Amino acid sequence: MAEFADQAQVRVRGGHGGHGCASVHREKYKPLGGPDGGNGGRGGDVIFEVDPGVTTLLDFHRRPVRRAGDGKAGSGSHRNGAEGADLVLQVPDGTVLKTADGAQLADLTGAGTRYVAAAGGRGGLGNAALASPRRKAPGFALRGEPGVELELVLELKTVADAGLIGFPNAGKSSLIAVMSAARPKIASYPFTTLVPNLGVVEAGDVQFVVADVPGLIPGASAGKGLGLDFLRHIERCKVFVHVLDCATEEPGRDPVSDLDALEAELAAYQAQTGAELGDRPRIVALNKIDVPAARDVADLVEPQLQARGLPVHRVSAATTEGLRDLVFTMGSAVAAARRAAPPPEPTRLVLRPQPVAGPDFELVSLGDNSFRIVGDKPRRWILQTDFANDEAVGYLADRLARLGIEDALADAGATPGAEVLIGEEDNSVVFDWDPGLPAEQAALGPRGTDPRFG
Repeated sequence: MAEFADQAQVRVRGGHGGHGCASVHREKYKPLGGPDGGNGGRGGDVIFEVDPGVTTLLDFHRRPVRRAGDGKAGSGSHRNGAEGADLVLQVPDGTVLKTADGAQLADLTGAGTRYVAAAGGRGGLGNAALASPRRKAPGFALRGEPGVELELVLELKTVADAGLIGFPNAGKSSLIAVMSAARPKIASYPFTTLVPNLGVVEAGDVQFVVADVPGLIPGASAGKGLGLDFLRHIERCKVFVHVLDCATEEPGRDPVSDLDALEAELAAYQAQTGAELGDRPRIVALNKIDVPAARDVADLVEPQLQARGLPVHRVSAATTEGLRDLVFTMGSAVAAARRAAPPPEPTRLVLRPQPVAGPDFELVSLGDNSFRIVGDKPRRWILQTDFANDEAVGYLADRLARLGIEDALADAGATPGAEVLIGEEDNSVVFDWDPGLPAEQAALGPRGTDPRFG
C-alpha cells in the first residue's frame, strides 16, 4: 500500500447520550422515598486536530469509520452516568474538511487547530430531574440523544512557502534533493513523483519550506494526468518556481511554450476554484544546463523570459551550477511575501446561538388531513421518549401541547384522526390526533401509566 494519501473519505459519529434512570429510593421504613434516578452521561465529540507530526491521511484509508465514546446510563441514588470520551483525530497541517456534497466545513492550518465535526448526543434526564409538584414520582426517564453522524471528505493541501512547478521529468525532484535533505524518488520516466515532497531550505537567515509536487501536463485543470493532485498542493505556496526543462527533445516543446502552458493551467484552475494564484511571485529556473544543447537553449530563451519581468536562473541539479543564486532569490521572495502578509489573527471561539425569536416548530400540511411537524425541539423530544411507557408518551403529549402544536393543528383545519408526523422524513413517528384528549390529565395513574392511553 502507498505510504501517502492526500484525500480520504471518513464516516464519523459522535457518541450517543446515555439514558436516564427511572428509580425510586427505598430503605428500611421508607419504601417510597421519592425518585432518585440519575441522568445519563453526554456522548463524546469527534474532534479533528492539526498535528505537525502527521504528514498523510493514510490512516483514514485504513480505518474510515470513527466513533466517539457513548455516554453511560444513569442509575439510582442520584448517580449520573459517565460522559463518553471525546475522539481526537490527528490530521496534517493544511487539511480541509468537506461534506459529501462538497461544502467546506473547516480549513485546518496551524499546529493545535481544532474542529468539532460530530457532536455527541445529550444524556437523558432521570426521573429525579423530571419530578414536579404535579408529577412527584415519575415512572419514566428520558432516553439519551444519538450523536451526530456525518460522511466527510478530507483533502490535504500542502503547506509550503515555495512550490516547484514543471512538466514531468523537468528535474523538480532532483532540485529539491540537492537544495534540502528531502530524498524523493528520481527516475527517467514521467510521473515519477506521485506525492508531494517537502524539503527545508536555508538562504542566509531565511529558512523556508519547498514543495516538489506531481508533474503538470496541459489539461491538468480538467483532471488530466496528476494535474488536480498537483494544483491542489500549490494553493498555499507563497512563491512559484517554474522549473523548465531545457534539454527536452519532445516535439513542440521548448521552455517558453512550457511556461505558457503552466501559466494557462494555473489560470484555468484559478477560474475553476476561485484560488488566488495570479498575484504570487514567479521565479524561472532553466534546468539541465549541464547538457551542452540545453545551455544553448537557455542562452536563447533567457532574454525572452527576462523581458516578461521574470527573475531567471540557469541551473543544473547534476552539477549544482546556479543553485546558490536560485536559493537566495527564492529566500528573498519568500521573506518579502511573509512581510507583506497580514498578521495572523488570534484564534477565536465563534459562538452561533440559535435565534430566540424564531418559531420552535413549523406545521406543514401534506394534504388528506395529514401534517408534518418540523423543528429541532419536537425532533429531539421524539428521540428522548420511551414509547413503551405510556407515562413517557403522556409527558411527550404535554410538552407538545405546551409548545403550541395542538392549537396550530386546530388552526390549520385538522380534524379528529388527523395523521401527524414528527421526526426525520425517512424515520418519522406517526400520531393520530385526538383533540378530545386533555393536554394535561387531572389525575395521574400508577407509575408508568397514563389514563389517556389506557
